[in-house]
Amino acid sequence: MFTKRINDRLLIQQQAGLYRHPPQIGQRTGKYLYIKEKQVLNFASNDYLGLGDSSELRELVAENFKVYGPSSSSSRLVCGNYDIITKAEKVYADYFGYETALFFPSGYQANVALISTLFEKGDTIIFDKHIHAGSIKGIQLSGADFLGYNHNEMSHLEKRLKRVNEDQAAVITESLFSMDGDFPDIEGIKTLKEKYGFLCIVDEAHSVGVLPDLKGNGISKDVADIAVGTFGKALGLFGAFVLAPKKVREYMINFASPLIYTTSLPPAHAASAIGILNIIEKSTDKRQHLTDLSLKMRNMLKQNGFKVSGDAHIIAVEIGDEKKAVAVSRKLFEKNIFAFPARYPTVPLNKAIIRISMTALHSENDTERFVRSLKEATDEN
Repeated sequence: MFTKRINDRLLIQQQAGLYRHPPQIGQRTGKYLYIKEKQVLNFASNDYLGLGDSSELRELVAENFKVYGPSSSSSRLVCGNYDIITKAEKVYADYFGYETALFFPSGYQANVALISTLFEKGDTIIFDKHIHAGSIKGIQLSGADFLGYNHNEMSHLEKRLKRVNEDQAAVITESLFSMDGDFPDIEGIKTLKEKYGFLCIVDEAHSVGVLPDLKGNGISKDVADIAVGTFGKALGLFGAFVLAPKKVREYMINFASPLIYTTSLPPAHAASAIGILNIIEKSTDKRQHLTDLSLKMRNMLKQNGFKVSGDAHIIAVEIGDEKKAVAVSRKLFEKNIFAFPARYPTVPLNKAIIRISMTALHSENDTERFVRSLKEATDEN
């Protein structure tokens, strides 16, 4: 029974152009990947500032792991609650302007833990329909009622808010959407929050550390009662953090099973996290270069007839058909360029895209090469 179901569903995935077979990466060097000894220019990495492969961060992390060792060897609530972790969480809370912070092994886990723990039956969660899968899973596990609103559509959000009990309502969105690459209407959300008084949670995974005018601090502080950030993107490490009021942190430590029943991040990670903020503070030039180059990429793509979305360093090129998106990605690979074909369920069905991740390591020549290669790849398909 199980074997037939597994085989049937895998066959359906293949026939629909949705089958996943991730490439095996042999090595990464800066903006290049090596796949089966082939060097390809990488436009799929979330290492937006290029810190993940920098010698400065490598040396910082290596030294901390020498000092503290490779593992906490326990859950946070047993004997994994090291002083350095608590110190790092305070540093992050202060840096981003919140009362407290709480570290998690991944952004997915942070979102699942936060949302599934904080909400329950009788609450209502209203969410942008394009939020991350981790947030969706948290909503499903919470037992709360939930309503989606059309992506970035404030009039639809207000219609949803009019239907619910204000005292037990929350709104969840992202500060930079991971597939569309666009910003939310922060001012619109702020206006509605002042009117309806809901609790607001914002996933800042793709904006933390990156935006030049905010010195990498994210964009949602004016509206977010709780924010989620990640170390695994612009900060170049791994893991995630929740920024929240003190009582929310206390509540999660006592009731969040994804935190309670997992091994804590190692103390070396916390020490490295503190050092990363020092690097982020002095990365102004990287942020500005990334912003300028991303704008050039978007403009070049539009000038070449592509339908493009994105307000910053994540750029989505609409392809539509899932099989065509995979074919275009393969053609780019033949031209020594690696770009990710995002397909259902990551994006809506028949709305497949080539997702471009710009980084501070890219150059203007790289963008010109990419646009030229993408034009050739789509013409061939």
